[in-house]
Amino acid sequence: MLSIIDGLPDNVVGLRAEGTVHAADYKGVLDPAIESALATHDKLRLLYILGEDFEGYSGGALWADAKVGMSQWSSFERIALVTDRSVITDAMKALGWLMPGEAKVFAVADLPAATDWVSA
Repeated sequence: MLSIIDGLPDNVVGLRAEGTVHAADYKGVLDPAIESALATHDKLRLLYILGEDFEGYSGGALWADAKVGMSQWSSFERIALVTDRSVITDAMKALGWLMPGEAKVFAVADLPAATDWVSA
């Protein structure tokens, strides 16, 4: 499931992934958050936390994630991914250069630094 992280600047969409993320999480949580932020900002920033309780994505969620990425590709100017999962960290490091803005991976213990970086 995805949940919104409150207390961030209004141009930063903060998400926490817990358990298994499903396509409905994108439609019910992420899509509305992005639409709301884009109503007042041309460029957004994303703080995305995949902590210890994150189990993975359903097949539908992977497709929903791809659709968000394609439709909002140029809207993100900075992405902070917070995780200790090496497979996700390695994928982001390998593919991060494809993103139009800055992308940086942080360890879960470095969440305050990730929050500061994405909010600056």
